[in-house]
Amino acid sequence: MGTIEVLGIRALGRHGVLAEEQSRAQPFEIDLRLEVDLTAAAASDRLEDTVDYGFLAEATARTIEVESHRLLERLADRIVDVCSVPGVQSVEVSVRKLSPPIPVQVASVGVTIRREVGAPVRVAAPAVNPSTSPA
Repeated sequence: MGTIEVLGIRALGRHGVLAEEQSRAQPFEIDLRLEVDLTAAAASDRLEDTVDYGFLAEATARTIEVESHRLLERLADRIVDVCSVPGVQSVEVSVRKLSPPIPVQVASVGVTIRREVGAPVRVAAPAVNPSTSPA
Protein backbone atom coordinates (compact mmCIF):
# COMPACT_ATOMS: atom_id res chain seq x y z
CA MET A 1 0.00 0.00 0.00
CA GLY A 2 1.14 3.55 -0.59
CA THR A 3 0.15 7.10 -1.34
CA ILE A 4 0.54 9.02 -4.58
CA GLU A 5 0.58 12.78 -3.95
CA VAL A 6 0.04 15.50 -6.52
CA LEU A 7 0.45 18.79 -4.68
CA GLY A 8 -0.10 22.37 -5.79
CA ILE A 9 -2.14 21.92 -8.99
CA ARG A 10 -3.08 25.47 -10.01
CA ALA A 11 -5.83 26.53 -12.36
CA LEU A 12 -8.25 29.40 -12.88
CA GLY A 13 -11.94 28.76 -12.35
CA ARG A 14 -15.32 30.35 -11.74
CA HIS A 15 -16.48 28.98 -8.41
CA GLY A 16 -18.23 30.83 -5.61
CA VAL A 17 -21.49 32.20 -4.29
CA LEU A 18 -21.04 35.82 -5.41
CA ALA A 19 -21.95 36.90 -8.96
CA GLU A 20 -18.43 38.31 -9.40
CA GLU A 21 -16.96 34.87 -8.58
CA GLN A 22 -19.16 33.24 -11.21
CA SER A 23 -18.20 35.75 -13.92
CA ARG A 24 -14.46 36.29 -13.29
CA ALA A 25 -11.95 33.46 -13.11
CA GLN A 26 -9.90 33.28 -9.93
CA PRO A 27 -6.94 31.12 -8.85
CA PHE A 28 -7.41 27.75 -7.15
CA GLU A 29 -4.85 25.31 -5.80
CA ILE A 30 -5.53 21.60 -5.39
CA ASP A 31 -3.73 18.80 -3.56
CA LEU A 32 -4.48 15.15 -4.36
CA ARG A 33 -3.60 12.21 -2.13
CA LEU A 34 -4.45 8.82 -3.61
CA GLU A 35 -4.20 5.60 -1.63
CA VAL A 36 -3.01 2.94 -4.07
CA ASP A 37 -1.46 -0.51 -3.91
CA LEU A 38 1.98 0.26 -5.32
CA THR A 39 3.35 -3.28 -5.07
CA ALA A 40 2.97 -4.22 -8.76
CA ALA A 41 4.40 -0.92 -10.05
CA ALA A 42 7.35 -1.12 -7.67
CA ALA A 43 8.17 -4.60 -8.96
CA SER A 44 7.53 -4.01 -12.68
CA ASP A 45 8.57 -0.36 -13.14
CA ARG A 46 5.67 -0.01 -15.63
CA LEU A 47 3.17 2.87 -15.79
CA GLU A 48 0.44 0.36 -16.65
CA ASP A 49 0.74 -1.08 -13.13
CA THR A 50 0.01 2.16 -11.29
CA VAL A 51 -2.21 5.23 -11.43
CA ASP A 52 -1.23 7.86 -14.01
CA TYR A 53 -0.94 10.98 -11.85
CA GLY A 54 -0.23 13.15 -14.91
CA PHE A 55 -3.62 12.25 -16.33
CA LEU A 56 -5.33 12.98 -12.99
CA ALA A 57 -3.57 16.34 -12.65
CA GLU A 58 -4.77 17.36 -16.13
CA ALA A 59 -8.30 16.11 -15.44
CA THR A 60 -8.36 18.03 -12.15
CA ALA A 61 -7.24 21.28 -13.82
CA ARG A 62 -9.85 20.78 -16.55
CA THR A 63 -12.56 20.29 -13.92
CA ILE A 64 -11.61 23.59 -12.26
CA GLU A 65 -11.48 25.45 -15.58
CA VAL A 66 -14.63 24.04 -17.25
CA GLU A 67 -17.12 23.46 -14.45
CA SER A 68 -18.67 26.12 -12.22
CA HIS A 69 -19.90 25.48 -8.66
CA ARG A 70 -21.08 27.71 -5.84
CA LEU A 71 -19.32 25.87 -3.02
CA LEU A 72 -15.76 24.59 -2.61
CA GLU A 73 -17.28 21.46 -1.10
CA ARG A 74 -19.02 20.67 -4.40
CA LEU A 75 -15.87 21.36 -6.43
CA ALA A 76 -13.82 19.08 -4.16
CA ASP A 77 -16.44 16.34 -4.46
CA ARG A 78 -16.34 16.58 -8.27
CA ILE A 79 -12.55 16.26 -8.22
CA VAL A 80 -12.88 13.16 -6.03
CA ASP A 81 -15.18 11.75 -8.75
CA VAL A 82 -12.54 12.51 -11.40
CA CYS A 83 -9.85 10.74 -9.36
CA SER A 84 -11.96 7.64 -8.67
CA VAL A 85 -10.23 5.51 -11.29
CA PRO A 86 -9.35 1.81 -11.18
CA GLY A 87 -6.61 1.07 -8.67
CA VAL A 88 -7.44 4.01 -6.37
CA GLN A 89 -8.71 2.83 -2.99
CA SER A 90 -9.26 6.24 -1.41
CA VAL A 91 -8.92 9.86 -2.46
CA GLU A 92 -8.23 12.95 -0.39
CA VAL A 93 -8.73 16.26 -2.19
CA SER A 94 -7.88 19.67 -0.74
CA VAL A 95 -9.22 22.70 -2.62
CA ARG A 96 -7.95 26.19 -1.81
CA LYS A 97 -9.27 29.47 -3.18
CA LEU A 98 -6.22 31.74 -3.26
CA SER A 99 -7.99 35.11 -3.48
CA PRO A 100 -11.27 34.80 -1.60
CA PRO A 101 -13.53 37.86 -1.60
CA ILE A 102 -13.70 38.30 2.17
CA PRO A 103 -13.04 41.45 4.23
CA VAL A 104 -10.01 39.97 6.04
CA GLN A 105 -6.67 39.29 4.37
CA VAL A 106 -5.93 35.55 4.26
CA ALA A 107 -3.55 33.39 2.25
CA SER A 108 -6.40 31.08 1.20
CA VAL A 109 -9.61 29.39 2.24
CA GLY A 110 -10.29 25.76 1.55
CA VAL A 111 -11.87 22.40 2.20
CA THR A 112 -10.61 18.84 2.29
CA ILE A 113 -12.71 15.80 1.41
CA ARG A 114 -11.65 12.17 1.83
CA ARG A 115 -13.56 9.26 0.32
CA GLU A 116 -13.07 5.52 0.04
CA VAL A 117 -13.65 4.77 -3.64
CA GLY A 118 -12.91 1.20 -4.54
CA ALA A 119 -11.33 -2.13 -3.94
CA PRO A 120 -7.70 -2.62 -4.85
CA VAL A 121 -6.97 -3.80 -8.36
CA ARG A 122 -4.65 -6.77 -8.21
CA VAL A 123 -2.73 -8.37 -11.03
CA ALA A 124 -4.05 -11.93 -11.17
CA ALA A 125 -1.71 -14.88 -11.36
CA PRO A 126 -2.03 -16.92 -14.56
CA ALA A 127 -4.68 -19.61 -14.35
CA VAL A 128 -3.41 -23.15 -14.12
CA ASN A 129 -5.12 -25.70 -16.30
CA PRO A 130 -5.51 -28.80 -14.10
CA SER A 131 -5.24 -31.14 -17.11
CA THR A 132 -1.76 -29.79 -18.01
CA SER A 133 -0.29 -29.24 -14.56
CA PRO A 134 2.20 -31.75 -13.22
CA ALA A 135 0.77 -34.31 -10.81
